[in-house]
Amino acid sequence: MQCSVREYRKGVLNKIYFAVQQGYWKDPYIQFLVKAGERKAPEINRGYYARTEGLRSLMRQFLKLTHCACQIVNLGAGFDTNFWLLKDEGLLADVFVELDMRAVTSRKCHMIRTRSKLLEPVQASHGSEPVVIEDAELHSTHYHIMWADMRDLKQVEEKLGQVGLDKNKPTLFLSECVLVYMPLDKSNSLVKWAGTNFSSALFLNYEPVNMGDRFGHVMVENLRKRTCALAGVEACQSLETQKARFLSNGWEGAAAMDMMSVYRSLPADDLHRIERLEFMDEREPLQQLMDHYCIAWAWRDVNKIGLESIGFNR
Repeated sequence: MQCSVREYRKGVLNKIYFAVQQGYWKDPYIQFLVKAGERKAPEINRGYYARTEGLRSLMRQFLKLTHCACQIVNLGAGFDTNFWLLKDEGLLADVFVELDMRAVTSRKCHMIRTRSKLLEPVQASHGSEPVVIEDAELHSTHYHIMWADMRDLKQVEEKLGQVGLDKNKPTLFLSECVLVYMPLDKSNSLVKWAGTNFSSALFLNYEPVNMGDRFGHVMVENLRKRTCALAGVEACQSLETQKARFLSNGWEGAAAMDMMSVYRSLPADDLHRIERLEFMDEREPLQQLMDHYCIAWAWRDVNKIGLESIGFNR
């Protein structure tokens, strides 16, 4: 049996909130989605900083390239706050869709309904008619939360069809530690569907990597003991296997970087700021952690809008 999706999402959220509380980045909305942060070591906080800022950097590049005339689909979104944060930056996509298991979307919709600081920005971008929140889903002009099982491609297609997702409009797919929990045939089907049905698409995937070494084996075993089986770990053996997942499933190009490389590519002045937040005795734990996670991204750009230009400064 897989570990509880809701409990896993809650654990990640608690860690992210603690990093926000420590000052690694600003997120005024996360406090309304979680009760308390979970104290973690400095290397964990820096890892979440690299993950959050790295992915958001790529998202910003996509939104600016398309002048926000685009769609974003967050697969397994959990309690993500990117809709609010990007809206505050003036980067509101035409359509922003979050998909997750019903237990997760039900909880998130309840939190939005009962917290004005979350609901009011959604309502403001929607218009005069009330935002629709029912059946564990939220629907508004720009923002949708819907339940679906990522392993069920037909259900995912049906849900996205309900909100009129346009396959000819630039579309960004975001996945954070979701594909690795899916059987490889199921994740490949999802990746292939996204890579062959949308004329201009970018797929961002944050996930473990280098799972074949000793540290990776320990990670897998620890998760197995918690009944969190990494059913798709085969694609996480190296940066090359991460890229191959996309290149063999309809995408024109792909790139991947381990999180230490992503970390070092982020603005130097901000790195200097966050490295003063907490004292770290040794850098080896940070290096080990960062070496075993990565961001992979892939593009299909039939309309030649410049998606391959999106990436990190090395």
